[in-house]
Amino acid sequence: MAQLRKIAVFGGTGFLGRRIVRHLLDHGFAVRAASRHPERAERIFRDKASAFESIRADVNDDESVLAVATDVFAVINAVSLYLERDNQTFHSVHVEAAGRVAKIAQQLHVERFAHVSGIGADAGSASRYIRSRGQGEDAIRGEFPTVTIIRPAVMFGPDDAFLNPIIRLLRTLPAFPMFGRGHTMLQPAHVEDVAEAIVRALEAAEPQVAYELGGPRIYTYENLLRTIGEHLGFKPVLAPVPFELWRVLAFLAEKIPNPPVTRNQVELMEIDSIASPDYPGFKSLALDPRGIETVLSAVSGES
Repeated sequence: MAQLRKIAVFGGTGFLGRRIVRHLLDHGFAVRAASRHPERAERIFRDKASAFESIRADVNDDESVLAVATDVFAVINAVSLYLERDNQTFHSVHVEAAGRVAKIAQQLHVERFAHVSGIGADAGSASRYIRSRGQGEDAIRGEFPTVTIIRPAVMFGPDDAFLNPIIRLLRTLPAFPMFGRGHTMLQPAHVEDVAEAIVRALEAAEPQVAYELGGPRIYTYENLLRTIGEHLGFKPVLAPVPFELWRVLAFLAEKIPNPPVTRNQVELMEIDSIASPDYPGFKSLALDPRGIETVLSAVSGES
């Protein structure tokens, strides 16, 4: 029996990472999932034990990265940080650690490397989070020139941190506090579609490509909220809140564990998140992306 090609996934237990692992296994790859909590992946993928291994790894440590990336066909970096704590900063994770993984993958002569970034990544942004995403792409290209960059729009799914909090708040609050006047443009992408796209991008003949992955429909934030309300069976009351006030609220919220809103979330909501026609997307990978209705239908009990 031929040995399966192995792919290492850094961040293999995250919201996107564990989906990437599942889709890789479904495509017939062997997977080495690296994360700070390997026991989580072991529980999820215990039925795939013959083709799956989960190991503890630290992307800030050369030896740890080396152990993960040795003897693999490809490496996927799906590590991300949404709230800075202590020595874990956007720059240390998105730039320094990502560059380290790419450098070691190149030294080991790994054939393919894919890096998950995000639509709107900009090395010149005033936002530390958005700037680190752009700088991370630059750092990786400097170490692994044939990297495949994946930039998803905001992602949703059954257990997401995007649609589900909105649904809970719409159901409980008499008026929903809206980011700004709700004019920001969003193109939400289903996390399962993004995971499948990453696997297909790795299988594609041309590695040195950047993909921007947006869902089938573009919304203003206000229209998105109203669409969600319609699926839940009511017309929501929306209260515009200036971004200046959101930034203050987020700064204060970050002082507590598991803050309901962070400054980087506010900063991301100040810019449009739409896939550019200048980059290949789902269609180029023969994927027909799902809309948010797939999640809303399940939540509202529709068929």
